[in-house]
Amino acid sequence: MGHVREKDEAQFHGMIERLDGPSVIAYWTEGEVAGEYNETTREYGWHSHARGQLYCVESGLVHVRTAKGSWLLPPHRAGWMPPGVEHTVTVSGAMSGWGVFITPPECTCLPSDPCVMGVTELMRALVRRASSWVWETELDESQERITAVLLEEVRRAQHEPLHLPMPVDRRALRIAVALLENPNDNRGLDDWATWAGLSPRSLSRLFRSETALSFAQWRQLARLSRGLERLADGEPVSAVADALGYASVSAFVAMFRRSFGQPPARYFAAQMGQ
Repeated sequence: MGHVREKDEAQFHGMIERLDGPSVIAYWTEGEVAGEYNETTREYGWHSHARGQLYCVESGLVHVRTAKGSWLLPPHRAGWMPPGVEHTVTVSGAMSGWGVFITPPECTCLPSDPCVMGVTELMRALVRRASSWVWETELDESQERITAVLLEEVRRAQHEPLHLPMPVDRRALRIAVALLENPNDNRGLDDWATWAGLSPRSLSRLFRSETALSFAQWRQLARLSRGLERLADGEPVSAVADALGYASVSAFVAMFRRSFGQPPARYFAAQMGQ
């Protein structure tokens, strides 16, 4: 029932914006749905949902942006968007995956800000089960119990360091965008400050006050986000390290290991094995 191709798309979008009906509405798109998006990029402008949204890609890439920052969602990681938060979405490549829309009362125990979280096998199995339920009907006792376990799995899920907060100040934002577009640019804070018409102290202060990260920490996280995008697309680690401006492959692998606890090859092998 929750497979999007088996339902009228307008009916589905109407249901997920209603606050009555079932507390969770799950969907699951299989490989055949991905074919519709193959070799294309779909962009969805600024919008919000009445319900909270948990979404995970099994293949393809999703880039999400909010007023407070952005992230790239690689395969086998779930994104969480609380009810009413404005965001944009860009979907690239052949995309398949799953998600759940949750009514606001059920979201009170879930994160209050958008985030990226790890996906457990139990969470994935519960969503697959919920995707078979009839969207328009209230949940029975068995389904309510499954929902309670699913919400607990989401609440307890480990958050991933993939959210990239963006500065608000136009000069700092200009630098941030330039670094995202050219992650191999190794100019230091002083040079970037001069380029944007700021003093080094002002630039350092702006990044800390507006992103809660130092300039160096922000740049590393930006490189990590771009690196994940390239690695998920199948590029060799050596090519990714070079494209991101690292002096050596080992330096990039060390950064990746610090962030995820394992080197890139093992990380993606583990994700594909889930």
